Amino acid sequence: MTWGRRVRHGLAALCITVAAGTAAAPPAAAEDEAYPVGDIGTAVRNFFLSPDAVAGANDWDCEPSPEHPNPVVIVHGTTSNLGSAAAALAPVLANAGHCVYGFNYGGTHLTLGRVYGLGDIAESARTMSAFVDRVLAATGAAEVDVVGGSQGGMMPNYYIKRLGGAAKVRSLVALGPTNHGTTMNGLVDLGRRLGVLGLVNDFLRFAGSPAHVQQEAGSEFQEALFADGDTVPGVRYVTVATAHDTTVTPLTNSFLHGGDSTNILLQDLCPDDPVGHAGLWYDGPVAQIVLNALGPDDPAFAPECTGYGPPA
Repeated sequence: MTWGRRVRHGLAALCITVAAGTAAAPPAAAEDEAYPVGDIGTAVRNFFLSPDAVAGANDWDCEPSPEHPNPVVIVHGTTSNLGSAAAALAPVLANAGHCVYGFNYGGTHLTLGRVYGLGDIAESARTMSAFVDRVLAATGAAEVDVVGGSQGGMMPNYYIKRLGGAAKVRSLVALGPTNHGTTMNGLVDLGRRLGVLGLVNDFLRFAGSPAHVQQEAGSEFQEALFADGDTVPGVRYVTVATAHDTTVTPLTNSFLHGGDSTNILLQDLCPDDPVGHAGLWYDGPVAQIVLNALGPDDPAFAPECTGYGPPA
């Protein structure tokens, strides 16, 4: 899992999708809705121009409604930021009546004000802990719901399991999370067999991205985090994976087992959905799944198979 490959993959996927004009988000908000729903173009602009803010998020005067009593905290992934990752989902959730919040974490000297999710994951979880406490204090709520993607779907597990977050999180909805790490299509395993993985990991740590090392399948971090089981009693887990994920491999590493956990392979619901790992944030069926998980939680729910995200 190399730094250069991950950054090039993420930014290239976004820019190629914009150039192609691919529809990659739910329909724009209706005129009577408060927030316009962004698309991939919005995500690219926000990455560079609005990394810390996104439409629909961080209204500190928002009062949770009886229908949606838990504020929603959005957690971006590796080499991303709040403004980019939540460009579609934050306004979708806010327009549905949720109080929505989000933050950046994992900054290092490589971040340059935009590229987050690089730092030590345990420290990132402490950043999350402080942010959740702020959200609960501002809203008066007892618990939050968490929606995260990639590292943002895995890192909250450390907060829940090791930092007392289980008492403050009702649901964790994770999109392509790196829960049990990734082999990066076999590169991690090959590096171990050739005896060079340690050198690569030392470089990644030195360069300023220990999170890449910690998300490798079989890493010390992964083994320690899930040594006592995947889930914690009292927290509801919903995990969504795509068959076209080339970042989390095998894709089943995203899934959690035991407790109140539900694993969803997106193509079981929408077989033609081509969305890849990064595109899950901007996928129409995924947005519907998230809304259902945070709202009625109807076990018979099936999304409309439209508004697919990009295959990246």
